Amino acid sequence: QVQFVESGGGLVQPGGSLRLSCAASGFTFSNYAMGWYRQSVGKERELVAGIGTITTGTVFLDSVKGRFTISRDNAKRTVYLQMNNLKPEDTAVYTCYARQESKTFWGQGTQVTVSS
Repeated sequence: QVQFVESGGGLVQPGGSLRLSCAASGFTFSNYAMGWYRQSVGKERELVAGIGTITTGTVFLDSVKGRFTISRDNAKRTVYLQMNNLKPEDTAVYTCYARQESKTFWGQGTQVTVSS
């Protein structure tokens, strides 16, 4: 049974930082690309960051480049999203995913709110 435990979301002031974690189980973690999508009210879901099975392969949404980093620890079966210099427009539900070819597993999502 595929399971994700997402943590690290919350309320932060503009300019602050948060670190999201997504611990996965129920599949061969090291064989899956991992990452995060986000969706805010009235907007379509967008890919924030992704990391391939080889940790040097990463992709980022243009608006978060230079502020967010993504990493994975295969031994801990966990993917991380470090978010720095957060802006109000980063407010969204952030959802972890695991992908292998046409197969995608989704987490439940964690709320990130950037507000003063």
